[in-house]
Amino acid sequence: MGSSEGPSALAGRLLADSGLTLAVAESCTGGMLGMTLTAEPGASQWFIGGVIAYSDSIKTLLLGVDPGTIADSGAVSRETVMQMASGVRSLTGADISIAVTGIAGPAGGTPDKPAGTVWMAICHDAGCRAWRGFFSGGRDMVRRGATDSLLENLVEFLSKELS
Repeated sequence: MGSSEGPSALAGRLLADSGLTLAVAESCTGGMLGMTLTAEPGASQWFIGGVIAYSDSIKTLLLGVDPGTIADSGAVSRETVMQMASGVRSLTGADISIAVTGIAGPAGGTPDKPAGTVWMAICHDAGCRAWRGFFSGGRDMVRRGATDSLLENLVEFLSKELS
């Protein structure tokens, strides 16, 4: 893999070479993830689409997130992001799905979940995995940080799974 390639280009190449498809579910990034991926030439070979589920109601209606999960764990949680990733994968039939939910700030945070807290997930045939990130700075920095982190983790996942 060329070091000059960014994570979205690397992910696209790995997906295209393997014949796998990808779908996304986004909350705090508001479409930035899909925009970044579809900026890559040939994205139509591997990118199926995505859902921008900014509100809790869209998370439940379109992605199948259990309202009880949001009530118990919050919209920004491991449980919610895993259900978002699983839901968009089921909805689209993609081989792999990625999801992100978080608090871009500056308001909306709590002591337990301050602004900049983001949960991300990847789902595939072998199951789902989720992790938490924290990104400082303003809204744009949090959104860009989450997008970049998720794409870097996708590349790492694809590199390991496809080797």
